[in-house]
Amino acid sequence: MAEPPKKTLVERMRSLFFSDPEVPPTPLSPTFREPWRTIPWEDEESLQYVRDYKPVTDGINHLRVLLYGPVGAGKSSFINSVVSTIRGRMSVPAAASATTAGRSFTTKYETHYIKIGRGDQGTYPVVFNDIMGLEEGDTQGVHPADIKLTMKGHVKEGYMFNAAGPLSDANPGYNKSPSLDDRVHVLVCVVSANSAEITDSVLRKMAEIRGMARDQGIPQMMIITHIDEACPETEKTLRNVYMSKHVKQKMKDFSSAVGIPMNCIFPVKNYSEEIEINDDVDTLILSALRKMINFGDDFIDKMEEKEEEK
Repeated sequence: MAEPPKKTLVERMRSLFFSDPEVPPTPLSPTFREPWRTIPWEDEESLQYVRDYKPVTDGINHLRVLLYGPVGAGKSSFINSVVSTIRGRMSVPAAASATTAGRSFTTKYETHYIKIGRGDQGTYPVVFNDIMGLEEGDTQGVHPADIKLTMKGHVKEGYMFNAAGPLSDANPGYNKSPSLDDRVHVLVCVVSANSAEITDSVLRKMAEIRGMARDQGIPQMMIITHIDEACPETEKTLRNVYMSKHVKQKMKDFSSAVGIPMNCIFPVKNYSEEIEINDDVDTLILSALRKMINFGDDFIDKMEEKEEEK
């Protein structure tokens, strides 16, 4: 094989003093070319769907959604955001904390109803229950056993959770004869896209809770909050949520850690700094809320079938 021709002295000098500068590599794009999940923005149809929903099973007046998750994930803020979206104005029925000091701000079992209009026009038949957050260790935060009792309807309204031990049937806060309406119809795990990694202790509690819900046949979902703080692309505009590679990776990470399938995970932004309703915030919340209603309504149908078989 012939050797390449040798460079002349002039060519060697030129390459030494006039070499082309190195071209930096093109940075990878933080977004996909196309959204990997599509949703209709400014979704009036889903809003009307949520407002019109009613359970059709006798003995069930409300579809009950129970939220659980690590401290500071935004459970109470999500409830406030849902209420604001459905009512079409800012509402704060659930007390929420602006800090995440590692201790749960919610300490008692409370049902949050969504009023229809002003005055005494009733409430929408979808209700949310907020509970004490999951904390590190066995003597902090809500006990998984209390969540199991809650799912079965055994926890009375206003019960103060006790970090020292779970609710017993001798406690006044124990509901000995829960109705189908007292039971939980959808279990929703709430985590923050902007928080530190979930500790092994909390993950074990979450796995235990998921197992309890599975045994009861309760459908499960996950809400990922604070997506605007976790990703520059969604901070620019929430419409980048399903274009963002970072958000999708977060969803995959949570799915792998907790065990909830990707098609049951929904990223949202809670109302925080806003003082007026925002269409894009509402759209993401309604996307998740419509699935909660569908999953919960399917479970209610199964409950009715079991009651008929007795």
